[in-house]
Amino acid sequence: MSREVWITGIGLTSSLGEGLDAHWQAMAEADPPKPVIDTESFAPYPVHPMVPLDFAQQIPRGGDRRQMENWQRVGTYTAGLALDDAGISGNLDLLANTNMIVAAAGGERDLEVDQAILEGLPTAESPEEFINERLSNDLRPTLFLAQLPNLVAGNIAIVHKVTGSSRTFMGEELASVSAVEVAARRIRADQGDVFLAGGAIVAERKDVLLVMAGAGWAWTGDPVSVWGRAEAGGGMALGSIGAFLVLEAREHAEARGRQPYARLGSVLSARTRREPGQATAVAAEQFAELRAEAGDRPLAMLTDASGLAPATDEQRQWIAGLIESGQIDTVRAVPNMLGAGIESSFPAMMGLAALALSRKGFYRPADDTGFEAPAPRTPTAIVVNSWGSWRGEGMGLVEAIDEA
Repeated sequence: MSREVWITGIGLTSSLGEGLDAHWQAMAEADPPKPVIDTESFAPYPVHPMVPLDFAQQIPRGGDRRQMENWQRVGTYTAGLALDDAGISGNLDLLANTNMIVAAAGGERDLEVDQAILEGLPTAESPEEFINERLSNDLRPTLFLAQLPNLVAGNIAIVHKVTGSSRTFMGEELASVSAVEVAARRIRADQGDVFLAGGAIVAERKDVLLVMAGAGWAWTGDPVSVWGRAEAGGGMALGSIGAFLVLEAREHAEARGRQPYARLGSVLSARTRREPGQATAVAAEQFAELRAEAGDRPLAMLTDASGLAPATDEQRQWIAGLIESGQIDTVRAVPNMLGAGIESSFPAMMGLAALALSRKGFYRPADDTGFEAPAPRTPTAIVVNSWGSWRGEGMGLVEAIDEA
């Protein structure tokens, strides 16, 4: 059995604002689009900070808000926006049959303990024993609760009464691809009618930036397009993003009178060792399948190209070939406006794709290199492309309903 999957609800929060109108105004109507970037609070690392949110609007109990770390509040808040948008909030019977798949990372860390370990490590006689001893003796037992990635799903269930099945994926960008992919596959296989799928990241965390800097992944220069960072060695500018989708079987949505934003086509995922050309080969195979599925519809692309080298350079060359051959009209790197979203990246792009198709438009270039050209025509299908910052390659197709 293969049922049609509709996107019937979108929740989106980021540095650009809360909700779909704010993102459409900033990315499609503003000329030129201007990202919101904080270059001072975490210098030398620029971040796209989360817009101030009134968490009480979606998390009314103060006790619930206090027991969550900020990234959990962002996820729970944004999930509430998606449920509201889909007309599901407050319907306990429907919520009891709404399934949930969340992409999440680890939570809070004890910065003082981390700092003490980093300072003492260079002079330790036995680094391994030193680390084990400090972690065993210095960490608070309650801290581990704040680190659990599945607490986002737990809090969504508690606050919004989403009590169907629940699953949490970890694994950076590929986790966000898998969240959408598995939800869509289960709907097509008649293993659920409604799914809430998404993730959240707060970039304004010193521990997250420490990991990025330690890996050599953090961008430290002036804010520039992801397509123009290669000459300076490449790097990511993280963004705080919450993104959740309500995915629904067509007949279920029609039975309750819901109009969709768009149809979700195939969602594909893979993983390579990232040897030269491997990611391109996988992406080419995925794209060929989706291009055939889209038929002769005008096709554009959204990508989460991060700015990391050499992956982004390889990605740019592959995308340039698609544009030159006429297989896609144009591309937009979403991190130019939202920052790198890691676990929230794929549902954020899916939501933006569905929004553009529902409003019969597309987003303006936010690229100072000239690689991203204005859209020559309005797309009626959009390919969403994800290359993980480390590994993992995913792609999905979003189609306008009225073009079927």
